Amino acid sequence: MHRRPTLLTAAAAVAAAAALLLSGCVAGEGAASGSQSTAGVTKGGTLNIDFATYNPLSLVIKKEGWLEKALKKQDITVNWVQSAGSNKANEALRSGAIDVGSTAGSAALLARANGSAIKTIDIFSQPEWSALVVGPNSPITSVKELKGKQIAATKGTDPYFFLLQALEANGLSANDVTIQNLQHADGWAALQNGSVQAWSGLDPIMANAEKSGAKLIYRNVKFNTYGFLNATESFLSSKPDVAQTVVNTYEYARAWALKHPDDTAKILADVAGIDPSVATTVITERTNLGVSNVPGPAQLAVLKKVGPIFVQSGDVRTQGDIDKALDSLLDPAFAKKADPSAIG
Repeated sequence: MHRRPTLLTAAAAVAAAAALLLSGCVAGEGAASGSQSTAGVTKGGTLNIDFATYNPLSLVIKKEGWLEKALKKQDITVNWVQSAGSNKANEALRSGAIDVGSTAGSAALLARANGSAIKTIDIFSQPEWSALVVGPNSPITSVKELKGKQIAATKGTDPYFFLLQALEANGLSANDVTIQNLQHADGWAALQNGSVQAWSGLDPIMANAEKSGAKLIYRNVKFNTYGFLNATESFLSSKPDVAQTVVNTYEYARAWALKHPDDTAKILADVAGIDPSVATTVITERTNLGVSNVPGPAQLAVLKKVGPIFVQSGDVRTQGDIDKALDSLLDPAFAKKADPSAIG
Protein backbone atom coordinates (compact mmCIF):
# COMPACT_ATOMS: atom_id res chain seq x y z
CA MET A 1 0.00 0.00 0.00
CA HIS A 2 1.63 3.20 -1.09
CA ARG A 3 1.03 6.62 0.39
CA ARG A 4 1.87 9.04 -2.38
CA PRO A 5 1.38 12.78 -1.75
CA THR A 6 -0.88 13.91 -4.59
CA LEU A 7 -0.32 17.11 -6.55
CA LEU A 8 -3.61 18.28 -5.13
CA THR A 9 -2.42 17.67 -1.58
CA ALA A 10 0.90 19.33 -2.26
CA ALA A 11 -0.74 22.33 -3.85
CA ALA A 12 -3.10 22.68 -0.92
CA ALA A 13 -0.25 22.58 1.56
CA VAL A 14 1.75 25.18 -0.35
CA ALA A 15 -1.33 27.37 -0.71
CA ALA A 16 -2.00 27.10 3.00
CA ALA A 17 1.55 28.19 3.71
CA ALA A 18 1.18 31.14 1.38
CA ALA A 19 -2.10 32.12 3.02
CA LEU A 20 -0.28 32.51 6.30
CA LEU A 21 1.83 35.35 4.89
CA LEU A 22 -0.63 37.79 6.44
CA SER A 23 -0.15 36.23 9.89
CA GLY A 24 2.22 37.59 12.51
CA CYS A 25 4.94 35.62 14.28
CA VAL A 26 3.88 34.15 17.61
CA ALA A 27 6.17 34.73 20.59
CA GLY A 28 5.91 32.94 23.90
CA GLU A 29 6.71 33.96 27.41
CA GLY A 30 9.39 32.99 29.88
CA ALA A 31 12.94 31.68 29.53
CA ALA A 32 14.99 28.76 30.76
CA SER A 33 17.88 29.00 33.18
CA GLY A 34 20.84 30.67 31.53
CA SER A 35 18.64 32.59 29.09
CA GLN A 36 17.14 36.03 29.28
CA SER A 37 13.61 37.00 28.36
CA THR A 38 12.53 40.40 27.11
CA ALA A 39 8.86 40.86 26.26
CA GLY A 40 8.48 37.09 25.92
CA VAL A 41 11.51 36.69 23.62
CA THR A 42 14.26 34.26 24.66
CA LYS A 43 17.80 35.59 24.35
CA GLY A 44 20.89 33.39 24.25
CA GLY A 45 21.32 29.73 25.02
CA THR A 46 21.19 26.62 22.84
CA LEU A 47 18.40 24.74 21.11
CA ASN A 48 19.18 21.02 21.13
CA ILE A 49 17.18 19.31 18.40
CA ASP A 50 17.43 16.00 16.59
CA PHE A 51 17.62 15.01 12.95
CA ALA A 52 16.87 11.54 11.65
CA THR A 53 16.75 9.77 8.32
CA TYR A 54 13.18 8.67 9.13
CA ASN A 55 12.23 12.34 9.41
CA PRO A 56 13.00 13.94 6.01
CA LEU A 57 11.84 17.39 7.10
CA SER A 58 14.53 17.45 9.79
CA LEU A 59 17.16 16.73 7.14
CA VAL A 60 15.93 19.54 4.92
CA ILE A 61 15.86 22.02 7.81
CA LYS A 62 19.38 21.10 8.88
CA LYS A 63 20.75 21.23 5.34
CA GLU A 64 19.20 24.61 4.53
CA GLY A 65 20.10 26.25 7.87
CA TRP A 66 16.66 27.78 8.33
CA LEU A 67 16.57 27.33 12.11
CA GLU A 68 19.98 28.92 12.55
CA LYS A 69 18.87 31.89 10.49
CA ALA A 70 15.56 32.26 12.36
CA LEU A 71 17.19 32.13 15.80
CA LYS A 72 20.29 34.17 15.03
CA LYS A 73 18.67 37.44 16.04
CA GLN A 74 18.00 35.93 19.47
CA ASP A 75 21.62 34.75 19.81
CA ILE A 76 20.44 31.14 20.11
CA THR A 77 22.78 28.40 18.92
CA VAL A 78 21.32 25.33 17.22
CA ASN A 79 22.87 21.99 18.21
CA TRP A 80 21.85 19.08 15.96
CA VAL A 81 21.89 15.55 17.42
CA GLN A 82 21.24 12.51 15.23
CA SER A 83 18.61 9.99 16.33
CA ALA A 84 19.19 6.45 15.06
CA GLY A 85 15.63 5.48 15.98
CA SER A 86 12.60 6.59 17.96
CA ASN A 87 13.97 4.81 21.01
CA LYS A 88 17.17 6.87 20.85
CA ALA A 89 15.19 10.10 20.42
CA ASN A 90 13.13 9.16 23.48
CA GLU A 91 16.28 8.47 25.50
CA ALA A 92 17.70 11.86 24.54
CA LEU A 93 14.45 13.65 25.41
CA ARG A 94 14.21 11.90 28.77
CA SER A 95 17.82 12.72 29.68
CA GLY A 96 17.55 16.33 28.55
CA ALA A 97 20.16 15.86 25.82
CA ILE A 98 17.70 17.32 23.33
CA ASP A 99 14.77 19.72 23.68
CA VAL A 100 12.95 18.57 20.55
CA GLY A 101 12.99 15.09 19.03
CA SER A 102 11.22 13.14 16.31
CA THR A 103 9.65 9.72 16.90
CA ALA A 104 6.91 7.48 15.66
CA GLY A 105 3.58 8.15 17.35
CA SER A 106 3.69 4.76 19.05
CA ALA A 107 7.09 5.56 20.57
CA ALA A 108 5.86 8.91 21.84
CA LEU A 109 2.90 7.24 23.52
CA LEU A 110 5.16 4.59 25.03
CA ALA A 111 7.47 7.23 26.48
CA ARG A 112 4.66 9.34 27.89
CA ALA A 113 2.92 6.30 29.39
CA ASN A 114 6.16 5.38 31.14
CA GLY A 115 6.61 8.80 32.69
CA SER A 116 8.58 10.82 30.14
CA ALA A 117 7.51 14.47 30.36
CA ILE A 118 7.09 15.13 26.64
CA LYS A 119 4.43 16.72 24.46
CA THR A 120 3.78 16.29 20.74
CA ILE A 121 3.79 19.72 19.11
CA ASP A 122 3.71 18.90 15.40
CA ILE A 123 3.08 16.03 12.97
CA PHE A 124 5.86 15.80 10.41
CA SER A 125 4.51 12.98 8.21
CA GLN A 126 2.17 10.05 7.78
CA PRO A 127 4.59 7.35 6.67
CA GLU A 128 4.49 3.76 5.58
CA TRP A 129 7.94 3.17 6.99
CA SER A 130 7.62 -0.31 8.52
CA ALA A 131 7.19 -3.79 7.06
CA LEU A 132 8.31 -7.36 7.73
CA VAL A 133 11.37 -8.28 5.70
CA VAL A 134 13.14 -11.54 4.80
CA GLY A 135 16.32 -12.19 2.86
CA PRO A 136 16.52 -12.58 -0.93
CA ASN A 137 16.69 -16.39 -0.77
CA SER A 138 14.30 -16.94 2.12
CA PRO A 139 11.49 -19.46 1.60
CA ILE A 140 9.29 -17.52 4.07
CA THR A 141 6.36 -15.80 2.34
CA SER A 142 3.86 -15.18 5.14
CA VAL A 143 3.67 -14.00 8.74
CA LYS A 144 2.37 -17.38 9.91
CA GLU A 145 5.60 -18.98 8.71
CA LEU A 146 7.51 -16.85 11.23
CA LYS A 147 6.38 -19.07 14.12
CA GLY A 148 9.44 -20.30 15.99
CA LYS A 149 11.74 -17.96 14.06
CA GLN A 150 14.24 -15.29 15.16
CA ILE A 151 13.10 -11.76 14.24
CA ALA A 152 15.07 -8.53 14.62
CA ALA A 153 13.23 -5.41 15.78
CA THR A 154 14.11 -2.26 17.69
CA LYS A 155 12.08 -2.14 20.89
CA GLY A 156 10.30 1.14 21.52
CA THR A 157 9.93 1.99 17.82
CA ASP A 158 7.23 1.67 15.18
CA PRO A 159 8.77 -1.44 13.56
CA TYR A 160 8.62 -3.25 16.91
CA PHE A 161 4.95 -2.41 17.39
CA PHE A 162 4.31 -3.11 13.72
CA LEU A 163 5.67 -6.62 14.35
CA LEU A 164 3.43 -7.17 17.37
CA GLN A 165 0.37 -6.04 15.42
CA ALA A 166 1.31 -8.15 12.40
CA LEU A 167 1.72 -11.24 14.57
CA GLU A 168 -1.63 -10.66 16.28
CA ALA A 169 -3.40 -10.10 12.95
CA ASN A 170 -2.12 -13.47 11.78
CA GLY A 171 -2.99 -15.52 14.85
CA LEU A 172 0.42 -15.37 16.53
CA SER A 173 1.93 -13.50 19.48
CA ALA A 174 5.37 -12.39 20.64
CA ASN A 175 5.59 -15.69 22.54
CA ASP A 176 5.52 -17.59 19.24
CA VAL A 177 8.75 -15.98 18.01
CA THR A 178 12.07 -14.84 19.43
CA ILE A 179 12.55 -11.10 19.09
CA GLN A 180 16.13 -9.88 18.99
CA ASN A 181 16.28 -6.27 20.16
CA LEU A 182 18.63 -4.70 17.62
CA GLN A 183 18.93 -1.14 16.35
CA HIS A 184 17.46 -0.75 12.85
CA ALA A 185 20.73 -0.96 10.88
CA ASP A 186 21.92 -3.87 13.01
CA GLY A 187 18.66 -5.71 12.31
CA TRP A 188 19.30 -5.51 8.59
CA ALA A 189 22.89 -6.69 9.16
CA ALA A 190 21.61 -9.63 11.23
CA LEU A 191 19.22 -10.62 8.45
CA GLN A 192 22.09 -10.52 5.97
CA ASN A 193 24.39 -12.70 8.08
CA GLY A 194 21.64 -15.21 8.87
CA SER A 195 21.45 -14.71 12.64
CA VAL A 196 17.75 -13.85 12.25
CA GLN A 197 15.21 -15.14 9.74
CA ALA A 198 13.21 -11.91 9.51
CA TRP A 199 13.50 -8.24 10.34
CA SER A 200 10.88 -5.64 11.12
CA GLY A 201 12.41 -2.90 9.04
CA LEU A 202 12.40 0.89 8.90
CA ASP A 203 12.88 3.18 5.91
CA PRO A 204 15.15 4.34 4.42
CA ILE A 205 17.26 1.33 5.50
CA MET A 206 14.43 -1.00 4.51
CA ALA A 207 14.01 0.51 1.05
CA ASN A 208 17.74 0.19 0.50
CA ALA A 209 17.58 -3.45 1.63
CA GLU A 210 14.74 -4.07 -0.80
CA LYS A 211 16.89 -2.74 -3.64
CA SER A 212 19.55 -5.24 -2.54
CA GLY A 213 17.08 -8.10 -2.97
CA ALA A 214 15.35 -8.29 0.43
CA LYS A 215 11.64 -9.14 0.25
CA LEU A 216 8.80 -7.41 2.06
CA ILE A 217 6.44 -10.21 3.07
CA TYR A 218 3.94 -8.15 5.04
CA ARG A 219 2.86 -4.53 4.69
CA ASN A 220 -0.02 -2.70 6.34
CA VAL A 221 -0.02 1.08 6.32
CA LYS A 222 -2.62 1.13 9.11
CA PHE A 223 -0.07 -0.39 11.49
CA ASN A 224 2.33 2.54 10.93
CA THR A 225 1.78 5.45 13.31
CA TYR A 226 2.40 9.06 12.36
CA GLY A 227 5.67 10.95 12.58
CA PHE A 228 5.54 12.95 15.84
CA LEU A 229 7.67 15.97 16.70
CA ASN A 230 8.00 16.02 20.48
CA ALA A 231 9.41 18.48 23.01
CA THR A 232 10.14 18.30 26.70
CA GLU A 233 7.62 20.03 28.95
CA SER A 234 10.42 22.04 30.58
CA PHE A 235 11.45 23.42 27.18
CA LEU A 236 7.89 24.30 26.23
CA SER A 237 7.26 26.13 29.50
CA SER A 238 10.58 28.00 29.56
CA LYS A 239 11.03 28.78 25.85
CA PRO A 240 7.64 28.70 24.12
CA ASP A 241 8.77 31.28 21.57
CA VAL A 242 11.65 29.03 20.47
CA ALA A 243 9.27 26.06 20.29
CA GLN A 244 7.01 28.11 18.04
CA THR A 245 9.95 28.95 15.80
CA VAL A 246 10.75 25.24 15.50
CA VAL A 247 7.17 24.46 14.42
CA ASN A 248 7.12 27.45 12.06
CA THR A 249 10.32 26.11 10.47
CA TYR A 250 8.88 22.62 10.13
CA GLU A 251 5.86 23.98 8.29
CA TYR A 252 8.07 26.09 6.04
CA ALA A 253 10.10 22.94 5.30
CA ARG A 254 6.95 20.91 4.61
CA ALA A 255 5.79 23.35 1.91
CA TRP A 256 9.32 23.39 0.45
CA ALA A 257 9.61 19.59 0.43
CA LEU A 258 6.22 19.15 -1.24
CA LYS A 259 7.28 21.61 -3.93
CA HIS A 260 10.76 20.08 -4.29
CA PRO A 261 10.42 16.26 -3.92
CA ASP A 262 13.54 15.55 -6.00
CA ASP A 263 15.70 17.87 -3.90
CA THR A 264 14.24 16.37 -0.72
CA ALA A 265 15.09 12.88 -1.96
CA LYS A 266 18.64 13.98 -2.79
CA ILE A 267 19.14 15.35 0.72
CA LEU A 268 17.87 12.06 2.17
CA ALA A 269 20.14 10.06 -0.13
CA ASP A 270 23.18 12.11 0.88
CA VAL A 271 22.56 11.86 4.62
CA ALA A 272 21.48 8.20 4.66
CA GLY A 273 24.13 7.09 2.15
CA ILE A 274 21.58 5.38 -0.08
CA ASP A 275 20.92 5.28 -3.79
CA PRO A 276 18.97 8.34 -5.02
CA SER A 277 16.32 6.07 -6.56
CA VAL A 278 15.74 4.47 -3.15
CA ALA A 279 15.42 7.87 -1.52
CA THR A 280 12.92 8.87 -4.20
CA THR A 281 10.82 5.79 -3.40
CA VAL A 282 10.82 6.69 0.30
CA ILE A 283 9.80 10.30 -0.32
CA THR A 284 7.27 9.84 -3.11
CA GLU A 285 5.72 6.45 -2.32
CA ARG A 286 6.10 5.85 1.41
CA THR A 287 5.93 9.31 2.97
CA ASN A 288 2.81 11.46 3.02
CA LEU A 289 4.05 14.95 3.84
CA GLY A 290 0.68 16.45 2.89
CA VAL A 291 -0.91 15.35 6.16
CA SER A 292 -2.22 17.98 8.59
CA ASN A 293 0.48 19.13 10.99
CA VAL A 294 -1.92 19.57 13.92
CA PRO A 295 -1.84 16.68 16.44
CA GLY A 296 -5.39 15.57 17.11
CA PRO A 297 -8.14 12.96 16.59
CA ALA A 298 -6.47 11.17 13.67
CA GLN A 299 -3.40 10.40 15.74
CA LEU A 300 -5.40 9.49 18.85
CA ALA A 301 -7.46 7.01 16.83
CA VAL A 302 -4.30 5.16 15.79
CA LEU A 303 -2.74 5.27 19.25
CA LYS A 304 -5.87 3.96 20.94
CA LYS A 305 -5.51 0.81 18.85
CA VAL A 306 -1.82 0.44 19.63
CA GLY A 307 -2.08 1.24 23.36
CA PRO A 308 -3.51 -2.09 24.59
CA ILE A 309 -0.70 -3.94 22.77
CA PHE A 310 1.82 -2.12 24.98
CA VAL A 311 0.10 -3.50 28.06
CA GLN A 312 -0.16 -7.02 26.64
CA SER A 313 3.53 -7.03 25.73
CA GLY A 314 4.56 -5.67 29.13
CA ASP A 315 5.98 -2.45 27.70
CA VAL A 316 3.51 -0.39 29.77
CA ARG A 317 2.28 -1.42 33.22
CA THR A 318 -1.46 -0.73 32.95
CA GLN A 319 -4.14 0.49 30.56
CA GLY A 320 -4.65 3.34 33.01
CA ASP A 321 -1.13 4.56 32.20
CA ILE A 322 -2.00 4.43 28.51
CA ASP A 323 -5.22 6.39 29.04
CA LYS A 324 -3.43 9.10 31.03
CA ALA A 325 -0.81 9.41 28.32
CA LEU A 326 -3.44 9.67 25.59
CA ASP A 327 -5.11 12.49 27.52
CA SER A 328 -1.88 14.46 28.01
CA LEU A 329 0.49 13.72 25.11
CA LEU A 330 -0.78 16.03 22.39
CA ASP A 331 -0.30 19.80 22.50
CA PRO A 332 -1.76 21.22 19.26
CA ALA A 333 -1.39 24.90 20.21
CA PHE A 334 1.95 25.42 18.45
CA ALA A 335 0.88 23.64 15.26
CA LYS A 336 -2.35 25.63 15.10
CA LYS A 337 -0.35 28.88 15.28
CA ALA A 338 2.27 27.76 12.76
CA ASP A 339 3.46 30.66 10.62
CA PRO A 340 5.82 29.59 7.80
CA SER A 341 6.11 33.22 6.66
CA ALA A 342 8.08 33.98 9.82
CA ILE A 343 10.87 31.82 8.40
CA GLY A 344 10.91 32.71 4.71
